[in-house]
Amino acid sequence: MYELFREVGRELFLSGHVTARHGNLSVREGDKIYITRSGSMLSRLEPGDVMSTRMEPSERDRGCSRELVVHRAVYRATDATAICHAHPPHTMFRSLVEDEIRPLDSEARFVIGESVPVLVPKVKIGSPEAAEMLAEALKRVPVAVLRTHGPFAAGETLWDAWGIIGVLEESCHILDLRDGTGLPLL
Repeated sequence: MYELFREVGRELFLSGHVTARHGNLSVREGDKIYITRSGSMLSRLEPGDVMSTRMEPSERDRGCSRELVVHRAVYRATDATAICHAHPPHTMFRSLVEDEIRPLDSEARFVIGESVPVLVPKVKIGSPEAAEMLAEALKRVPVAVLRTHGPFAAGETLWDAWGIIGVLEESCHILDLRDGTGLPLL
């Protein structure tokens, strides 16, 4: 499990989707959740940075990512077995200026759909409200964005969730480029 987390974390960093200490990853296997440690560096994960806990809160939660509450809620609400949370810059920017992200490119529309919701809970990091909003959204779409905090993608594998983050970020970059031209769409 550690090798998988290390590889995906490194790819998130190399692609510019996380900085040194941002983002988190998890995988669910039955009642067990593997999740990154709070404050871990996804770019340089060590074996102790991948922790295991259960679906129900316990003493094993100590040290897990602050977003554990979100991961649990999404796992309870969906069939996902992996979650990736990142802070890609174009997606972060779009979350500041739009209530939903509507991709223009066919790849994004195929992978993530016609619209990605931008959610605005009062407390964005690790809150029960954010967890509930994300769990509800991820029942319908593979990715949703917390305004000012970034996307959460759910998939069958960490690589699937990582890929969804990348597709969304590329689509947001295309939207930013389109906005910069001032030209109408054809």
